[in-house]
Amino acid sequence: MKKYDILYILRPTLSDEARTAAMEGLAKVLTDNGAKVLDTNTKDWGMKDLAYEIKKETKGYYVLLKVEADEAALKEFGRQAAYNKALLRYLATNSIE
Repeated sequence: MKKYDILYILRPTLSDEARTAAMEGLAKVLTDNGAKVLDTNTKDWGMKDLAYEIKKETKGYYVLLKVEADEAALKEFGRQAAYNKALLRYLATNSIE
């Protein structure tokens, strides 16, 4: 398994409870598929302006998640992310740590 950094952007209109539920749900997709979340605390970057409009939103809530996963877990994350209404965009990259 390789280490990955997954940066995702959530909708700015989510309540605190909905945002926490979305973050836990996205982490659960990975752990249910054999991935291991490396940081106990997800790095919460908070609300930021977007460089360009995404799905009619100009702001987003940024979250960085560090995981150790195989390709199947990342594919399932991407599949479920496509249907997640709370998620604006995500990017998974190999971790340099």
